[in-house]
Amino acid sequence: MKHIITTIACSFAMVFFVNGQNKNGIGFKGGINYNANGDYFESVNQNAKTPDRNIGYHFGIFGKVGNKLFIKPELVYTKTKSDYDDASFDMQKLDAPVLVGINFFKVFNAFAGPSFQYILDTEFDGISIDNVENDFTVGINFGVGVSFNRVGIDLRYERGFSDNEATFIDDNLSNGIVSRIDTRPDQLILSLSLIL
Repeated sequence: MKHIITTIACSFAMVFFVNGQNKNGIGFKGGINYNANGDYFESVNQNAKTPDRNIGYHFGIFGKVGNKLFIKPELVYTKTKSDYDDASFDMQKLDAPVLVGINFFKVFNAFAGPSFQYILDTEFDGISIDNVENDFTVGINFGVGVSFNRVGIDLRYERGFSDNEATFIDDNLSNGIVSRIDTRPDQLILSLSLIL
């Protein structure tokens, strides 16, 4: 019985290996983020509070052109959350990574490229924050993936290039003093994708 199970498992592995994704086209993607934003400064004279990482999510569309070498532009809605002691910072944004990658060993790939980000909405502990230094920022994505026919899974790291502070007044936390939080992303992203 063990030999039969091993033979079946090896057969499936060979089918997946031989049918690596060299497809071009457009598709859908979605997944989870393990993220944190930058430091939170409750007031000018206090030390920064470093965020605890939290789980977020994303979904969007992408295109892929090329075989051995490929270009993969994406448009993705992302929701992140970072925890600072007893408060949390929520952010919604549109990400537009433009990735350049290489396929190897038929099913594996590696990629990197800039990620253009537009912040849609930010909220800190129930307070909507409208005063973000730059709504449009640039970061970097890089990672690795595995593809089976039209289905792909990738793990990537995203980081913003420069500080992008949001300022706000929170009477409960800082007695009317202006507080600052760095909205720059710092996250691991796990995605499942499907080329149509």
